[in-house]
Amino acid sequence: MKTILILFTLCTGITSFAQLSLNGKQQSIVTISAFTANGDQSLLKQAINEGLDAGLTINEIKEVLVQLYAYAGFPRSLNALNTFMTVLKERQQKGIADNLGPLPNLLPAGRDKLAYGVENRTKLVGGPISGGVYEFAPAIDQFLAEHLFGDIFGRDNLDWKTRELATISALASIGKAEEQLRSHFGVGMRNGLTATELEGAVAVIRNRVGAIQGDTASSVLNRVLGRPGHPAGQPTARTSTMTGKVSVEMMPPPAGTIDTQVGSVSFEPGARTFWHSHPAGQILVVTEGTGAYQEKDKPVRVIRKGDVIQCAAGIAHWHGASAHERMTHIAITGSNALGRVIWMEEVTEAEYHGNR
Repeated sequence: MKTILILFTLCTGITSFAQLSLNGKQQSIVTISAFTANGDQSLLKQAINEGLDAGLTINEIKEVLVQLYAYAGFPRSLNALNTFMTVLKERQQKGIADNLGPLPNLLPAGRDKLAYGVENRTKLVGGPISGGVYEFAPAIDQFLAEHLFGDIFGRDNLDWKTRELATISALASIGKAEEQLRSHFGVGMRNGLTATELEGAVAVIRNRVGAIQGDTASSVLNRVLGRPGHPAGQPTARTSTMTGKVSVEMMPPPAGTIDTQVGSVSFEPGARTFWHSHPAGQILVVTEGTGAYQEKDKPVRVIRKGDVIQCAAGIAHWHGASAHERMTHIAITGSNALGRVIWMEEVTEAEYHGNR
């Protein structure tokens, strides 16, 4: 049953293995922050309901919405708070009693706010910050230290890991903030977010907010993680294993799970793999478009969104898009312990255009 559920969610685009690295509360922090930042009140309302159902407290959600005025502006924050009030009223009318949760502890009396903010910022980012824009406009340095890192990050009913998750989601969703997003990916990892959790956040953004936002965030994260080669979501014109434009995004499963590789592969029209085989077999779940699949000495098979293809271990095959339509599939490949993919010759034009 679990395998069927995973295949269904992968096929429908509801989730991914990377997304499953976040628990329900964390996924809701991502969506609530995203829709607060981009101003989509309808989707925010849905995300807030999901967050409350997942166990987020009223004060935790309030804290996220208030924090995000520093990243998305007062109008978006105020709109989100009004939407939250509407959600709570509707839930109360249905007899749902949501957990209020604790308020933050107050800043110790007599503590200098500027010094406290500088101290928090230094701990958060791992060292003092100076130069550049802070010397150009000293006021922004003071406001950031006193208010963002003193008043906001000094409130302790959300930990810094959660606050960074909210910030990363907001920055990824509003767009045109890649430099700040890069910085907060690093700060997030310093404060407890793992690479797998960040990949999960990116997967939530791609599935719930939009492919453009998700692909941009993925590209930034890959640079932060120092991954070699092309950033995720960027096409490669021709490699030793592909013909045409293909983009591959690996989605590693949570640590400690079975030894399985999962990737989302997008083929532009006419693009396809070379002939190859998998020592442990492979499952393909077509999520978009129309394409083709063929095993050695068998006819070419047309594949469409919703199709699930099971390729037995050791069977030579190829797959790709149709000549006039792009195709995306999830590729689930068995244990690396049995050996990695074995690449063979290129699929010829005659083979590609076979009996279709």
